[in-house]
Amino acid sequence: MKKGLFITFEGIEGSGKSTQIIQLADYLKMKGRGVVVTREPGGTLIGSAIRKILLDPKFSKMDYHAEVLLYAADRAQHVAEVVEPALKNGDIVISDRYIDSSVAYQHYGRSLPLDFILDVNKYAIQGLKPDLTFLLAVPVALGLKRATQVAADRIEQESVEFHERVEAGFQELAASEPARWRTIDGTRSIDEVHKEIIKAVGMLIKM
Repeated sequence: MKKGLFITFEGIEGSGKSTQIIQLADYLKMKGRGVVVTREPGGTLIGSAIRKILLDPKFSKMDYHAEVLLYAADRAQHVAEVVEPALKNGDIVISDRYIDSSVAYQHYGRSLPLDFILDVNKYAIQGLKPDLTFLLAVPVALGLKRATQVAADRIEQESVEFHERVEAGFQELAASEPARWRTIDGTRSIDEVHKEIIKAVGMLIKM
């Protein structure tokens, strides 16, 4: 059985993660690999219910600590129900967001203590870290323009300054762990970004 691989995509709203995840998954399937595409929050039935609460604009007064705990609850179910079983099966798991998003949004964006976020999430992830993380970097103004063309969810409605802190947080996280992260210019064409992604993935697995 081929070894499973855990790949995550990170970035601000509108960075192009969803498009690139679909393209990568299609490419890997074409190469004969088993692929599981998932997301946070919302990668499970329980997670979908949590996602509705987290993103609903009517909950704009949500306490930041409650927000962290809800994301961690979603993540615990996600790891137990989706990610770990798929990896044990030898599949390649591609997740739209993981714990790095909690650090970027709730620590850098919300200014909550990093220790609190990591302590809560250690129970959720049970030591499971991604093998490879892509940061799709785009200017905040461009990302928000893309993300809010139809409607804006609770997170997307946050201030530009908030999203700038989140983007800076992602950049800092990527710089602190270069062996795992690949930062990619998300303003380029879909094709150019895709080619850079499959090149990085190809260095980790034999097709």
